[in-house]
Amino acid sequence: MSNNAELIAQCEKRAKKWLSPDFDEKTRKEVQAKLDAKDKTDLVESFYKDLEFGTGGLRGIMGAGTNRMNIYTVGMATQGFANYLKKCFTDKKQISAVVCFDCRNHSDLFSRTVADIFSANGIKVYLFKEMRPTPECSFAIRYFKAQAGVNITASHNPKEYNGYKAYWEDGAQVLTPHDTGIIEEVNKVSVEDVKFKGNNDLIQMIGEDVDKPYLEKIKALSIDPEVIKKQHDLKIVYTPLHGTGMTMIPRSLEFWGFDNIHCVKEQMVKDGNFPTVVRPNPEFAEALTLGLRDAKALDADILMASDPDADRVGMACKNDKGEWVLINGNQTTLIFLWYIITNRKAKGLMKPTDFIVKTIVTTEVIRKIAEKNHIEMRDVYTGFKWIAREIRNSEGMQHYIGGGEESYGFLAEDFVRDKDAVSACSLLAEICAYAKDKGESLYDILMDIYMEYGFSKEFTVNVERPGKAGADEIKQMMTDFRNNPPKELGGSKVVMVKDYQSLLATREDGTQTHVCMPATSNVLQWFCDDETRVSVRPSGTEPKIKFYIEVKGVMHSPKDYKALDREGMQKIEAIKKSLNLK
Repeated sequence: MSNNAELIAQCEKRAKKWLSPDFDEKTRKEVQAKLDAKDKTDLVESFYKDLEFGTGGLRGIMGAGTNRMNIYTVGMATQGFANYLKKCFTDKKQISAVVCFDCRNHSDLFSRTVADIFSANGIKVYLFKEMRPTPECSFAIRYFKAQAGVNITASHNPKEYNGYKAYWEDGAQVLTPHDTGIIEEVNKVSVEDVKFKGNNDLIQMIGEDVDKPYLEKIKALSIDPEVIKKQHDLKIVYTPLHGTGMTMIPRSLEFWGFDNIHCVKEQMVKDGNFPTVVRPNPEFAEALTLGLRDAKALDADILMASDPDADRVGMACKNDKGEWVLINGNQTTLIFLWYIITNRKAKGLMKPTDFIVKTIVTTEVIRKIAEKNHIEMRDVYTGFKWIAREIRNSEGMQHYIGGGEESYGFLAEDFVRDKDAVSACSLLAEICAYAKDKGESLYDILMDIYMEYGFSKEFTVNVERPGKAGADEIKQMMTDFRNNPPKELGGSKVVMVKDYQSLLATREDGTQTHVCMPATSNVLQWFCDDETRVSVRPSGTEPKIKFYIEVKGVMHSPKDYKALDREGMQKIEAIKKSLNLK
């Protein structure tokens, strides 16, 4: 970094602008320290670019600088968003927006900054008094018939991060054309343009007045309330990982009729430093360590964990030997959608207009469940806004009954338009009660699904490449894969490549067909002759590139599971070797 004199000079020039009186004293001191430091790495990382307002909003490391999350980058984003709203809703006497926040450091400060700026621009604000789950933010937008929403959260990112999710009037994160429209307006704004001084007359504090209707709506999702009555004492262990789930998830479980809920004490404490976990992400086994401790001690039936903004849920249960096993996102989605379809059918609730949705990187076993049960399944891009888009496009014509993605996000309802750990935890507890009532476990249900619809082993490789150098490396990796796609993966022949940037599917004989999707996306998929599938995409929210690997097998008995799982992992290791992934 020290050798790149030109880049350092550019960053110094950008940084010096942050020494002006437009910025508070604390910020100016922090910037000066970056300028004075012998090692210029922090200066460059903080100022080499503007923190990009992408299609989902902002997400970045907190601190001073143009490439950091702070009141000024949040302020410019909000001013641009306000300008766009005023352009779009010229006929509206009173534009309104919901503002929500999670447990992270500075989240309450950033949410108040957003509320002040919206109100200063004449926009009415419904501001949550305390932290609340992301799905409740989505619900509140629809409940108050607001035109927009902002949720301050970095979801499951490490503690250094915070973020800014932008929502539209349907309660979903913004999609085209509004995402690009907002970005254009944000890019026009400088710090001097931001109206920081709020109008309290336009800020309405909310909380329990939204909590109650939200929980009532979720309760109505129960498919089999009778089974809950019979298994009301199901032993549930839950942890919010210091996040917003603690405000709603235990309440929802109790409201559904479960009365034996144990919350992990150390993690029922709001703390943006996440002191008991390395990463507050239920995708990682380490995050469930304390939960597993309590689950084992209590001989629980199910363990559930939500991430800091309570839109994702991780789960664990006992296998056939009584050992605790983690159920991954693909498996949870399988169980979730299988139960919704199976039990709606059993109760005569299924209609020809019902449909489910998954993302293109989520297990293909869901397709087999949908086909066998004659229900429409739709494939969409990664990100719940795409699932929300399907709900919106079919409103009044078809009925969404559930959807999910491999990254631990599920949604069982249409009155929220983002993934929802509150409703997911409640429904997963019901599925566990259903299994227990039959003398089975969630693990048994998973085995039954694999036997009927085929075994699948999924594995995600996250290659982290932080900073500018990392972003350049990820870009180059995607270019190389496009120019030289693999011919084989772990010994399996690649027979088709799908490129979602060009929207072309290319077969091994060179023939091409159009891939029908609503927009382009920087994703590649490779399909093999034995149903092996690998998807690769740069993350839109984190400095990493992700490889989603899926291999198949045939399962005749639950006894086959361990061998198939082991063979699947061997195959995955061979695929990683083919792609030079460590």
